[in-house]
Amino acid sequence: MFDELSEKLSAALGQLRGRGVLTEEAVKDGLRTIRRILLEADVGFEASRTFVERVEAKAVGLPALKTVAPGQHLVKIVYEELVALLGEQPAAIHFASVPPTIVFLVGLQGSGKTTTAAKLAQRLAREQKAPFLVAADVYRPAAVDQLVLLAGRAGVGVHAEPGSTDVVGIVRRGVEAAQHARARTVLVDTAGRLQIDAEMMGELVALKDAVPPHEILLVADGMTGQDAVRIAQGFHAAVGLTGVVLTKMDGDARGGAALTIYAATQAPIKYIGVGEALDALEPFRPDRIAGRMLAMGDVLSLVEKAEQSLDREKAEQLAKKAVSKQGLDLEDFLASLREMHKLGPMESLLGMLPGMNRDVMKAVKAADPKRLKHVEAIVLAMTPAERRTPGLLDGSRRARIARGAGRPVQEVNRLLAQFKEMGKFMKGAKSAKGLHRLGRGAF
Repeated sequence: MFDELSEKLSAALGQLRGRGVLTEEAVKDGLRTIRRILLEADVGFEASRTFVERVEAKAVGLPALKTVAPGQHLVKIVYEELVALLGEQPAAIHFASVPPTIVFLVGLQGSGKTTTAAKLAQRLAREQKAPFLVAADVYRPAAVDQLVLLAGRAGVGVHAEPGSTDVVGIVRRGVEAAQHARARTVLVDTAGRLQIDAEMMGELVALKDAVPPHEILLVADGMTGQDAVRIAQGFHAAVGLTGVVLTKMDGDARGGAALTIYAATQAPIKYIGVGEALDALEPFRPDRIAGRMLAMGDVLSLVEKAEQSLDREKAEQLAKKAVSKQGLDLEDFLASLREMHKLGPMESLLGMLPGMNRDVMKAVKAADPKRLKHVEAIVLAMTPAERRTPGLLDGSRRARIARGAGRPVQEVNRLLAQFKEMGKFMKGAKSAKGLHRLGRGAF
């Protein structure tokens, strides 16, 4: 997320960070570079200009502090202004005092609106907000069927009327069905178009008048930059947005939409989509996103992701076994792999760590994304006895496992060698020296 923007901003600020004195000329030169970087990231001209002016007003003439160098202080100013540009504070859904809370999801076709509706439903279910879905996208082929399927996967109720084009009637009856189901939140997947047109906006206005929503969230493709901003402005002018959900943020989004959309509409970004899975939807927190943009990391989000995804009891058992005399076997290793899958792509996780080397990030991104799948296939090709006792794996067994996994025998050998090394590091982790070695481990 924001890999290219983060790398460029870090490089620009790095040239100023270590300076004992920041002259006005040096600050202005550095900010000109930052302004160019923002424009290249598809941040709007006006937003870029205002951002640079605000930073410059605070940065020029920074005094040398005893504990903080002027360059470090400048980084702090840039961070604070990025947070302000992104919306300052996290914005959650405002729930009605008397349920159900009605939320319209609007947007163009292809933005991920239907999938986002299911993702949001699953998240709200986890938060005890009793969501209920209404399939009101009557124009896109299979949109209704897709939402019904996704609702089943998310384990939430859904109202659908296949073949009907009476959008107002569908939504009214959907709200009634939600009330009968004692739902607290109704998520309406509204009809989209390939582009903004008068007919679509007229339908949304009529629907809003007939069934007044508490929230209207625009679902926009975060990869489209200023196009997403223009789409947001169009919807905001017509129906009045209360928030935005940016999708496809797991790719290297340039940042233009995230950094401009709030300034353009005053509609805060409330969620971001970070993958295809139903749990790949995160609350948008301006301070943490600004930290990612400046390569400061986002450890808090990483911890929260781990708490939501991982089995705490299983993790504790594996940790105890790892430092025990017995150590881990390949059954444990397989269980660990499956837990890792829950956290998402490795490059996404590494991006949340502060000061992560950019070369490491590039290497991970360039690595074969199927590597973990290959490792899992190799372990699954073993018998339970072989996984529990890796010492049994002689040459003939390794050849059989390679054939069963569809991988070269060299990969089997490399996996077993790495697993053996990992065991040594884990057993040494009781000591400070062991922990230091573990941090540099080869696996």
